[in-house]
Amino acid sequence: MARRGITLAAPLAGFLAVFFVVPIVWLLSLALREAEVPRALPRTLAALSGWHAGQPLPAPLFSAFADDIVQARAANTLADAARRLNYEVGGVRSSLMRAAREVAATPPGSAIDAAFFEAIDPALASPAFFAAVQRARGPVSAYYLLASVDLARNAQGEIERAPEGSRIYLDVLLRTLSISASVTLLCLAMGFPVAMLLTQVKERTADWLLVLVLLPFWTSLLVRTASWVVVLQKEGMVNSLLMRLGLITEPLTLIYNRTGVLVAMTHVLLPFMILPLYTVLKGIPPQYMRAATSLGAPPATAFVRVFLPLAAPGVAAGSLMVFILALGYYITPALVGGGSDQMLSYFVATYTTDTGNWGLAAALGLLMLVTTLVLYAASHRLSGGKVMATG
Repeated sequence: MARRGITLAAPLAGFLAVFFVVPIVWLLSLALREAEVPRALPRTLAALSGWHAGQPLPAPLFSAFADDIVQARAANTLADAARRLNYEVGGVRSSLMRAAREVAATPPGSAIDAAFFEAIDPALASPAFFAAVQRARGPVSAYYLLASVDLARNAQGEIERAPEGSRIYLDVLLRTLSISASVTLLCLAMGFPVAMLLTQVKERTADWLLVLVLLPFWTSLLVRTASWVVVLQKEGMVNSLLMRLGLITEPLTLIYNRTGVLVAMTHVLLPFMILPLYTVLKGIPPQYMRAATSLGAPPATAFVRVFLPLAAPGVAAGSLMVFILALGYYITPALVGGGSDQMLSYFVATYTTDTGNWGLAAALGLLMLVTTLVLYAASHRLSGGKVMATG
């Protein structure tokens, strides 16, 4: 029987491994891999093999560098290396491409030394530039991982905080955690009464209420989010109703800010809170509350001392599910949030699709994954293992 079960599960396991596990592992590995510079500048790295920051640059370095950039340009590998080095030495990308063109146009036998590159861009002859080349020699490095937590290596290779203008990712992570926690609390506050109502009404009524809870699943996420743009805008339904009731004299700004993000994300994620809660609350025998009341406990005390501990696994499972889903949200904050409300997933998408910085995108994705796993482990431990059993 066990062998038969393994045989039946093998196709699914293989599918998940090929189309889910392997692509994720490959993407996350980009946070550690350094391939662009070693592929484009092998002779330069060989000339720098014994060099340390603070020492004079080796004499054969610039001729090796000249040969590398010309051949890398011909092999279409220079652009990737220039982009990688530009992350550490700003503005060097265009200078490298220009230097490759000028070296290729130089007559044979001409002297190509530090002065030649300094005339193109002083950065190309600086120890700081070649220290960055040396740090990118691979095959692995912690550059992207350090950048994802606002750290960097100085010219001596020591880890220090990134420059003031580059310290953004820890703030974005804190913002992501803050928005996710706020959405989770809102979903819990709104979902708990609904889940309790589902357990109190007749079964037929509960079925219809569950249909209403599940209704958002039958509508596209993009459509649901776009609808909030219509509802919350200054000429939308909410502002029109409030002004008609005389509660406000001018429209409120409810969109392209944190308010819009919280409202739209709570609407989308609310079913993920209600369903785990309903599953657990439905299994709590009603006689427990009646017994507590008959023993003299006031309704509020019976609720807090008896009902809530029994409902804790559902609260933990629903909260964890909503929180983890909220961590990776991209479409909703992008459509209804402002520039200061974008979450970590926005930067992952930007670096993947717009700038082509796959290494930093992978590092930020790994940061999100580690945060999720840490939070899951903490919730699992605090709930005594009931989160996994309930979820």
